[in-house]
Amino acid sequence: MSSWQVQDAKAWFSEFLNATLKQGPQVVTRRGVETAVLVPIEEWNRLQRAARASLKALLLSPDARSENLIPERRKLRRRGVVELGGSTVSQRRARSCL
Repeated sequence: MSSWQVQDAKAWFSEFLNATLKQGPQVVTRRGVETAVLVPIEEWNRLQRAARASLKALLLSPDARSENLIPERRKLRRRGVVELGGSTVSQRRARSCL
């Protein structure tokens, strides 16, 4: 993959485009930092087909499955009452709230 400075890509756009068509993707740099890529349309279309659908597209599609998105809550299991010194834990809690 070749690299072009942004000012060269602008000044020599026809050559930049021809290089893309003959050699494949061309990188554009600005101040030495890679900022963009020019790719042939065939490769772009291939990449678009290969890309996964976004969550928004999946949810808005006619095939969206919206049932059972929220799982059922489990039944609560209560703990047994523990007797401590003649009174239950729940009775002690009730006394401490008074």
